Amino acid sequence: MMSTMRTVTGPTERVVIVGAGLAGLACALHLAAAGRQVTVVERESVPGGRAGRLSLQGYEFDTGPTVLTMPELIEEPLAAVGEKLSDWLELTPIDPAYRAYYPDGSTLDVKTDTVRMAAEISRVCGPREADGYLRFVDFARQLWKLERDHFIDRNLDTPVDLVNLNLLKLLGLGGFRRLQPKINQYFRDPRTQRIFSFQAMYAGLAPQDALAIYAVIAYLDSVAGVYFPKGGMHAVPKALAGAAEKHGVEFRYDTTVTQVTTAHGRADGVITADGERIPADVVVLNPDLPIAQRDLLPPRRQRNLKYSPSCVVLHIGSNRSYSKIAHHNIHFGHQWRGTFDEVINKGLLMSDPSLLVTNPTHTDPTVAPDGKQTYYVLAPAPNLEAGPMNWRGDLAQRYASSLVTTLEQRGYIGFGDGIEVQRIITPADWLDQGMAAGTPFAAAHTFAQTGPFRPSNLHPTLPNVVFTGSGTQPGVGVPMVLISGKLAAGRITS
Repeated sequence: MMSTMRTVTGPTERVVIVGAGLAGLACALHLAAAGRQVTVVERESVPGGRAGRLSLQGYEFDTGPTVLTMPELIEEPLAAVGEKLSDWLELTPIDPAYRAYYPDGSTLDVKTDTVRMAAEISRVCGPREADGYLRFVDFARQLWKLERDHFIDRNLDTPVDLVNLNLLKLLGLGGFRRLQPKINQYFRDPRTQRIFSFQAMYAGLAPQDALAIYAVIAYLDSVAGVYFPKGGMHAVPKALAGAAEKHGVEFRYDTTVTQVTTAHGRADGVITADGERIPADVVVLNPDLPIAQRDLLPPRRQRNLKYSPSCVVLHIGSNRSYSKIAHHNIHFGHQWRGTFDEVINKGLLMSDPSLLVTNPTHTDPTVAPDGKQTYYVLAPAPNLEAGPMNWRGDLAQRYASSLVTTLEQRGYIGFGDGIEVQRIITPADWLDQGMAAGTPFAAAHTFAQTGPFRPSNLHPTLPNVVFTGSGTQPGVGVPMVLISGKLAAGRITS
């Protein structure tokens, strides 16, 4: 089956990668390891793409993902060039991985050690629920192993590529049933049902609509381990870029690519905003896939995609600390189904918000001035196609204030008074950063946009243009994006 994989035809010596996001960086390392001459062109002055950095008055904020799982996927591109992860990054396991707060006042610590987690579930929800948890872990572990080796970590060109014995195993495990009913087979308590299914929102769907294969996100989040890199998540792209540079990859920062040039039905280079042309045998595009197609490539009819919900993020520097919170905190509202319905189907802001609050200074005090705290508050919100709101008016400030009030009602006493610096990021900002429909979570993982049905990482008509990042296979999230960099490199070197 593997021999039928489509690859880039013709010469592949000089590769230009547009964008130094995590996928572009992973791709660069794998290509450098295979002896290609690689140039990475990045419009910002630092690597990272969505995993960027915001510095405000001595406070340091991660602008993108805050949850790091599967460090072995960072290790992989580094090992390709003979580097060790520990030489480039200092990772601290986070315990608990999350602290969940429920509207009835109870809390549940998500521990990645299954014995301790079973004890915690037993304490909060009773022994029968703990037994269900252990059965769930067994299921999710099998699911991840099957998916990773045979479906996620592979270039898929057609649905036929999926047809093997492992597809039958996946069917047998119930991977193509719906996520929420599958979760409910293991968990009876609404509190555990929520903590092991809320991750569907990352895949762009309500747990009732997502496929059970997405239980692997809960597995990675709550069983495989959550880590924090010293200095924040932006340390990850910095490490990858540093290693790539050491192994001969050339980086051109503060350089915006405006066009991929073509001749004789192939890409032959890129043009930058100041008119420079950089020649290439192969071009790899790391910007959001639909935007890369629209802005950088010759015009062609675009596929209509269904996009994931977006989010509003508050970056807050504060003089208040809260002794009862963990590094990652999830605050669930009373509503559950209704929340997904509002955000995804009705295009409305949550009337009863469920929020993620990350407090990086809990683990690494160096990211704020002495004695101060950083908070990252994430509220799911409709993307701009589902809910076209005017975020450029006073809505952003009003909504931010309402989220602060919600947190004060949920135990963050005096949260508003403690704010020293604040930056509000809305769907309009994600749009300005080059993300289709104003969402950082790309195309939703509906069945028709998953695996071989997701936009391909090879351009349909230009045989030497490759895509990488969350908009292509395998999909959204730091682990998937790092794998996507490897898959893109595989199209060029195989």
